[in-house]
Amino acid sequence: MTPLASARRFLLPLAPGYRLGLALRELRLRTGIEPVRRLRWPVVSVGSLSAGGSGKTPLTIALAQALARRGLQVDVLSRGYGRTSSLAGRVDPGGAAENYGDEPLLIAQAAGVPVYVAAERYEAGLLAERSAPSASGLHLLDDGFQHRQLARNVDILLLDARDWFAETLLPAGNLREPLAALRRASVLAIPAHDAPQLEPSLRSRGGWQGPIWRLHRRMEVAAVDGPVVAFCGIARPAQFFLGLEAAGLQVAVKTAFPDHHRYTPRDIDRIIAAARAAQAKALVTTEKDRVRMGQIALPLPLEAARLRIEIENESAALDWLEDRLAKVSAPGS
Repeated sequence: MTPLASARRFLLPLAPGYRLGLALRELRLRTGIEPVRRLRWPVVSVGSLSAGGSGKTPLTIALAQALARRGLQVDVLSRGYGRTSSLAGRVDPGGAAENYGDEPLLIAQAAGVPVYVAAERYEAGLLAERSAPSASGLHLLDDGFQHRQLARNVDILLLDARDWFAETLLPAGNLREPLAALRRASVLAIPAHDAPQLEPSLRSRGGWQGPIWRLHRRMEVAAVDGPVVAFCGIARPAQFFLGLEAAGLQVAVKTAFPDHHRYTPRDIDRIIAAARAAQAKALVTTEKDRVRMGQIALPLPLEAARLRIEIENESAALDWLEDRLAKVSAPGS
């Protein structure tokens, strides 16, 4: 158990209060106190039960690209966590993270489809539909499993063995909802390496009868001849550092910042000092961290490691998705 995980166990007495808050929200949704709104186009949500590190953004990018290749008009709707405005807007791929959020900006740069942000993703969807060149299309809802104010046709829920077997509810753990919430999902997406252990448990213990997609994660990073300093501000930094070492990099220093961390000059000075002390040949970070850093001059090369997700039997998975969308007559049904 990591020191952070050990410390969070002391917050276990607060978990019942968090669970009560979830129950009250469920009541507001069921009674209509918190209304659920619908867009004209179908909505496919990509989300997770855990508070980060599940691969939602890479899967959203992969789905957007795959569906666009099939000729669908696809866009992505996002909250734009950390942006300075709450107004609906289309993400400029050449813009800054503070204007759009790091994840929407990364999706806009990598996926090649329009990305819209708003505090209420319904407003982002309205703008997307008004701006579209044709009358029909498909919205992908990034990190949307808990954003239930917007109706959706399909819920894709990412889940891994750590979530299922070991994690507990916030604030003591990393789960935003109890495991029973997976009943709202349309399809579960799990890491392929977890499948032999996780899939049978989901079927037996969890009673899951729906489709399960197996995901293959692949980290792409440039080769560096010599030691590197790796840093990131993501939910599960250990996963990133292990991926770099598995890719063959000699990681001399590992520095983890809080998730969605906005880098200051002091942070950069600290990273550079560590690199000099380690005689590092390069700095390595995640794509999301690179986006948040903006245009910054550094004395060493800065490499961004790209996390790619591939769906096993992708063609069959997309056939299922399109068939499901064709059969569902209205969002949320």
